[in-house]
Amino acid sequence: MSTVSVREAVDADAAEIARIQRVTWRTAYQGVLSDRALAELDSAVTEARWAEAIGHPGSRIHLAVEGGRTVGFCVAGPAPRDDVADAAGNVPGDADRTGLIATLLVEPRWSRRGHGSRLLAAAAAGLRELGADRGVTWAVESDAATLGFYRRAGWHPDGTVRTLDTGDRRLRELRLTGALDIQLVE
Repeated sequence: MSTVSVREAVDADAAEIARIQRVTWRTAYQGVLSDRALAELDSAVTEARWAEAIGHPGSRIHLAVEGGRTVGFCVAGPAPRDDVADAAGNVPGDADRTGLIATLLVEPRWSRRGHGSRLLAAAAAGLRELGADRGVTWAVESDAATLGFYRRAGWHPDGTVRTLDTGDRRLRELRLTGALDIQLVE
């Protein structure tokens, strides 16, 4: 069996992160996102955005590695107020202690090998280091695989829904929340 690990991203990882996003979104969101939105992932702008994200203060990008290959990534950091507020805009008392899992993707051919769980555990540990004790994330309502993954980790929808306008269609996302004391079982 190959060696598996999680490490933090460095500037040189931007192209590989962009590649994983392209491959994963084309598999997971074909028919959900427009062909135009998926085609935009091919632009150099996508890689430049990831390079900028790697250097963004306060957030961390964790990479899952198997046998020397980067196979997935997770972006985590303090949750912006808009991501923790309820539908009426009310911010909970623990907003300053809430982290956001902004993105967690594992390339489909590397799925079901524990990479998602390792990424979530590493991100949760990093958020705890920043003083967070609760996490939130958003998942497309029709994405059963992602919803199931977070439910198995003990995260559940909290009743907050948002609708994103992609320009071609609208996507409903559910906000999920859970504790950051995630323990890996290998």
